[in-house]
Amino acid sequence: MSALVDVLDGQPTTPPSLYIDLKGVNLGRHGTVSILQIYVLPRRQAYLVDIHLLGERAFSTPSSTTGHTFKGILESEAVPKVFFDVRHDSDAHYSHFGISLAGIQDVQLMELATRDYPRRFVCGLAKCIERGDACLSEEERSAWSAAKAKGRRLFAPECGGSYQVFNERPLSEEIRRYCVQDVSILPRLWASYDAELTEAWERRVREASRERVAASQAPTFIGKGRHMASGPVMIVVIVLDE
Repeated sequence: MSALVDVLDGQPTTPPSLYIDLKGVNLGRHGTVSILQIYVLPRRQAYLVDIHLLGERAFSTPSSTTGHTFKGILESEAVPKVFFDVRHDSDAHYSHFGISLAGIQDVQLMELATRDYPRRFVCGLAKCIERGDACLSEEERSAWSAAKAKGRRLFAPECGGSYQVFNERPLSEEIRRYCVQDVSILPRLWASYDAELTEAWERRVREASRERVAASQAPTFIGKGRHMASGPVMIVVIVLDE
């Protein structure tokens, strides 16, 4: 972790360098965190952090050169971190490790803001990929879908799998690929949506991302239900003076 923090610390901020996702069993305050995935754009490299094994040490271990920690990076407003629907990830970070995420750019909200059709409901990651938003070739999209399907068969209960596969060590190759591709696709989605955002919409997305983090930390937060598919009011409602 010390060596990884050295890699993460001081990366460029425009465009964002750090793209993050979590995997776990019932991810959130009532479940556990198994794996944290980070894609570092300037390095074109994905890293999988074993939270199941390391626990809090993954966030508190200092860099050997600066003394900074991963927790400090996650909580820094000055360091942009990109997530796809930050709510469950934020809930897990805050509930299990006391981490208040900051500097968040939520790609799911960026997609919502760039639509030219109704914004009432958000899209899932797979829908964004299938629709072509990541600008993948047909071959790349087929490979992404195949890896996604193989992973789901292993962990999704409705497919006969179990989320406990994220805690098995060593990770199966199918789960490793699933984890890597989920986070490595985010820079392409971010770039696609960012190119369409006006300055006003960009501010609204940043504020809505902060509101998602704050809501996920509330004692009343419920991470399952139809309400999770609804877009935030500040993005759903069209501002008349634009």
